[in-house]
Amino acid sequence: MSQRQTPPTCEHISQINLNMVPSGDGCKECLEKGGRWVHLRVCLICGHVGCCDNSPGKHATKHFHTTQHAIIQSFEPGEDWRWCYVDELFMAGE
Repeated sequence: MSQRQTPPTCEHISQINLNMVPSGDGCKECLEKGGRWVHLRVCLICGHVGCCDNSPGKHATKHFHTTQHAIIQSFEPGEDWRWCYVDELFMAGE
C-alpha cells in the first residue's frame, strides 16, 4: 500500500496584501537607472514591481533579499502564477 504525500504548503500566503497596488508598469529600479528587463514580477506584500532573474538587474530577487517579502507573482499579461522565495514553492495564482 502506498502512502499519500501531502503537497507542500506555504505559510507565507497569509502575508499577501489583498489591497496591494503595483509600484508601476515596469521594473522600478530599471526605470530609475535606464536599465532593461526580460520579464516582470510583483511583490504581493508591498507591490514592488521588479525584473526577473533572467534580466540583468534581477531586481525582484534583490527586493526579496532586502525586505524578506517572500511571495511574488508574475506581472506578465496572461501569466497567473506565484513563487515563494523562502519555501522555493511554485503556486498557481488565484
